[in-house]
Amino acid sequence: MFESPVIDERIKEIAPGFRAMSIHVDATNAGEGSLPTGLLTDACDYVLRGGPAWADAHLTSWADAYTRFGAKPNRTPCSSQALRKRVLKDGMIPSINPVVDLYNAVSLKYAIPVGGENYDAYAGRPLLTVADGREPFETVMNGEVVIEKPLPGEVIWRDDAGVTCRRWNWRQGTRTRLEAADGRMWFVLESLETMPEGALAEASDMLVEGLNTLMPDCLVFAQRIAV
Repeated sequence: MFESPVIDERIKEIAPGFRAMSIHVDATNAGEGSLPTGLLTDACDYVLRGGPAWADAHLTSWADAYTRFGAKPNRTPCSSQALRKRVLKDGMIPSINPVVDLYNAVSLKYAIPVGGENYDAYAGRPLLTVADGREPFETVMNGEVVIEKPLPGEVIWRDDAGVTCRRWNWRQGTRTRLEAADGRMWFVLESLETMPEGALAEASDMLVEGLNTLMPDCLVFAQRIAV
């Protein structure tokens, strides 16, 4: 049983055009497949050729939203901007594992932040909210587990146990990190008003198609969410 994510009403003040696709996947009884060769490379090449057309406008909107809640987007950009910067600098991003490569390819091709989480590690339902500064965030520093705290007013994804992603979609925590294509998973594709509505649907379709290819017979549940 999957629980739908909850969006705090205060998010509307920070990003009134926020809308997203929430995708739950149950791969408990799925088969084992593989992604098309070159999927991530093709996405990087697309960025190097200047695609998509709305990329600059969409990522500027994300930078503006980050500024509204007190973040410095040049230092801690949204996840899609961070990926794009690496591609424009190095020409490529390294492969991590098939499921992460898939959602990174979607993020690059559609200039959209995409997160993938281990849903079985969640305590309660995902919540996009504004931090009070006391929520624990589990991460790793110099090979050691470290518990950080978000800044008061920072936009975070969290569950009942603490923060799962800091500064909206800037950095995922280790507790719910997705490391394998099995069990139950949750993906979220986050867009603002400067991304065409149809492009959000296309990005979602690309992710779902890839998940079905990677994990044949997995169960997929998609839902559009908005402020």
